[in-house]
Amino acid sequence: MINFLKTRAHIFISGRVQGVFFRETAKKKADRFGVSGWVKNLKDGRVEAVLEGDEEKVGSLVKWAKRGPFFAKVNNLEFFKEDYKGEFSSFEIRYDL
Repeated sequence: MINFLKTRAHIFISGRVQGVFFRETAKKKADRFGVSGWVKNLKDGRVEAVLEGDEEKVGSLVKWAKRGPFFAKVNNLEFFKEDYKGEFSSFEIRYDL
């Protein structure tokens, strides 16, 4: 059995990323990739997400976030690698603006 390295990424995405189904699409991708964590809109127009899981799968979700869904226009993605905590059992959309 292959033992994948676990990782955690904290990302902030800016551009036209709200009102374009970014969070909903991110959840679908995370569920497909087996990545846990959360995503939410920020008051300043950015999207924030914390991603945990296998390094390769988290990397795939970050790569997707650099483009976003069809109607998004991502101008910038800030990436912060953090210590893996294993604190999430699923991926959720947060609505705490």
